[in-house]
Amino acid sequence: MGLLLLLYLRRDGAGEGSPHLMLLPVRRRNNPERQVGIIFRSEWTGFGGCMEFAIQLIIILICLFYGARKGGIALGLLGGIGLVILVFVFHLQPGKPPVDVMLVIIAVVAASATLQASGGLDVMLQIAEKLLRRNPKYVSIVAPFVTCTLTILCGTGHVVYTILPIIYDVAIKNNIRPERPMAASSIGAQMGIIASPVSVAVVSLVAMLGNFTFNGKHLEFLDLLAITIPSTLLGILAIGIFSWFRGKDLDQDEAFQAFIALPENRHYVYGDTATLLDKKLPTSNWIAMWIFLASIAVVALLGAFSELRPAFDGKPLSMVLVIQMFMLLSGALIIIITKTNPASISKNEVFRSGMIAIVAVYGIAWMAETMFGAHMTEIKGVLGEMVKEYPWAYAIVLLLVSKFVNSQAAALAAIVPVALAIGVDPAYIVASAPACYGYYILPTYPSDLAAIQFDRSGTTHIGRFVINHSFILPGLIGVGVSCVFGWVFAAMYGFL
Repeated sequence: MGLLLLLYLRRDGAGEGSPHLMLLPVRRRNNPERQVGIIFRSEWTGFGGCMEFAIQLIIILICLFYGARKGGIALGLLGGIGLVILVFVFHLQPGKPPVDVMLVIIAVVAASATLQASGGLDVMLQIAEKLLRRNPKYVSIVAPFVTCTLTILCGTGHVVYTILPIIYDVAIKNNIRPERPMAASSIGAQMGIIASPVSVAVVSLVAMLGNFTFNGKHLEFLDLLAITIPSTLLGILAIGIFSWFRGKDLDQDEAFQAFIALPENRHYVYGDTATLLDKKLPTSNWIAMWIFLASIAVVALLGAFSELRPAFDGKPLSMVLVIQMFMLLSGALIIIITKTNPASISKNEVFRSGMIAIVAVYGIAWMAETMFGAHMTEIKGVLGEMVKEYPWAYAIVLLLVSKFVNSQAAALAAIVPVALAIGVDPAYIVASAPACYGYYILPTYPSDLAAIQFDRSGTTHIGRFVINHSFILPGLIGVGVSCVFGWVFAAMYGFL
């Protein structure tokens, strides 16, 4: 079977050329009645309109690619270049920046950064290390569950940096190929984002789907988590099982054995023990952790039982506002009770990465909303029927955009509004939520690079062709399995 892509120019009654994009089916010779393709045509009026859209799309892609290449805050700032060109050159009406999403990010990041500054995160990491060292032979399976759980609790995958050296130490001291748990742990940490009640991606998705109904009821906070948490954990299990068998054992790896044949290399690989267990953590650290976890529990409770929330104009208080309030409350209580220095909060990694996420969502989502909003009628005509016929196409688009922007929240903010506008069933968006993690495709994300650096054995690596790196298979397996079970759980709970 095959597909034929054809662009032709048709003259209408007014004599104006209108480009029509057709995807023609190629039929099987032995079954000519079976159509294996789809047909659609664009609704852009005039060749100039089609070219204008193409140029604008290229501008957006250039901003995304260059911003991702520069890294950090550049991704969001590059959105400003695209916005100025779209508005002042093409005269497109500016879209609305995702203010609600940005406010939620600020509140969540402030609370998480306060947790780190107070030492509460060290308590979680110490507990995680005890679990890993208690089961060293199963580190390839246990480690990704540990990093995923830390992300679920803290709302950010950047907590993985502290635990990676410990995972490496447990693996190498037990002659387990470090690539197995290291790559799986980096992937697991990022997969946990869409299952975290305090992650930017989850609260953003709930905010964007809050006005839509499923079988007569609105999507509640726990409705989404009831799908993403079990599907994510099953994806993590699939990664662990795969990692258990991947690669050669160290005693059969000729390259590794040749490397450690030199005494200095052997000492470098096996080195000193990395541990947090010898640190005596003060009571204030434990108090900070329990305050943060209690806030998450209250948010989850209010999300599950809307009658517990105050009502205004006959409607319960929005969970978007509830999350903001309790995250700010959590940070304030930690500062007051544990006497955490407020000046230290803005200097840690969680705060820095969170602020970068805000700028990324701000610039990228606003630019995308401006461009796609101006062409929504045409986009509906071209893509609407295709996505309805092949709903999995939405997940693929989300996965690729996630790689472009290196952010799950930014990918959701850019794609979900467009998908809803062209008629994608909100249930498909919920079921495919794990597909927002696609930036493992190329090994450019900080946690992946950190895993490579912490693995002194060299088994966690980037291959000769770049794409054949240590993270691609765990990522594809984990996200793929999570998406499959996302659809299963969405159907079980009556969304599909």
